[in-house]
Amino acid sequence: MAKDYYNVLGVDKKASPDDIKKAFRKLAHKYHPDKGSTDEQKFKEITEAYSVLSDDKKRREYDTYGQAFPGGARGGQGAQGFGGFDFSQFQQGFGQEGFDFGDIFGDVFGGRTQARTPRGRDISIDLEVSFKDAVFGTTRTVLLGKVSTCAQCRGSGAKAGTELDTCTTCNGSGRVHETRNSILGQFTSVRACNACDGSGKIPKEKCPACKGHGVLRKEEEIKITVPAGIDNGEMIRLPQQGEAIKTGVAGDLYVKIHVKPHATFRRDGANLVMDLPVKLTDSLLGTTVSVETLEGKTLEVKIPVMKRVEELLRVTGKGIPGDGGRGDLIIRLEVALPHKLSGKARKSVEELRTEGL
Repeated sequence: MAKDYYNVLGVDKKASPDDIKKAFRKLAHKYHPDKGSTDEQKFKEITEAYSVLSDDKKRREYDTYGQAFPGGARGGQGAQGFGGFDFSQFQQGFGQEGFDFGDIFGDVFGGRTQARTPRGRDISIDLEVSFKDAVFGTTRTVLLGKVSTCAQCRGSGAKAGTELDTCTTCNGSGRVHETRNSILGQFTSVRACNACDGSGKIPKEKCPACKGHGVLRKEEEIKITVPAGIDNGEMIRLPQQGEAIKTGVAGDLYVKIHVKPHATFRRDGANLVMDLPVKLTDSLLGTTVSVETLEGKTLEVKIPVMKRVEELLRVTGKGIPGDGGRGDLIIRLEVALPHKLSGKARKSVEELRTEGL
């Protein structure tokens, strides 16, 4: 029974070359024998499908004639593999047909790859700041327990005053080459030498503080600059302030900001918003009130005559600092109605009623 190569890779017949390549990468990573898969048959199927659909000429012929297209994977007595698919053609040189699995397996299975520089672990912490500090910015110092570079040996792992010998495992290169065999040929990968942690050197005498590891866990003071205008839930990244690693670079420290609510102000984008209770008479006749800003200064705010209930007043340049300048202070007027009217006040209100107010 003819195979549906598109179905094997799980792609649509209109799939682009990039879609086909991505689908093959995913399946090859899952079913490759070097990855511990026991389904070698499935790996052969997806390899056969990719060899056809990744070649424009073969794909056009396959779309026209099906699996029996000229030059396709036809059955035969001399064919190797399953379904007549000859895998030996791939091991004999893909370049003749312009077909190369090298870029596919290079990053998936380690073929033709270079060892990456070791990098320490990223860590994250939570930091609570006041509403005012979040608006105007602040600097905080935290005591953090983490893996850091050993101060005595400065990360070398050797006792102070002693020398380092060349690692005999990697001959001083810090890298070890590993070659693995697969049905597609040999794949060579490069990894950091475990004996010297990729440094190429072995200490004659180990550092007594870190036992030769070059790093150790300790408490360290970290200075954190909280930028002005930061919002609740935002993250601050401190490069190479995470955990250290021997012969590599330290990871990053991520600080998640938690802003405590304010009794008077709240945030609305770049603006500060506050509620201001106003007496009924002041809203009808107008007045000037004193408002304390977030900075602690006194601001005189004029309430116009006959301002409507829940009217908004805007004071420019008194909001959240940002790249485009400061936002505004929005004052939301709340007209406070009296709980009880005196006889005189009641009479005055009744007179207003007669005037249609």
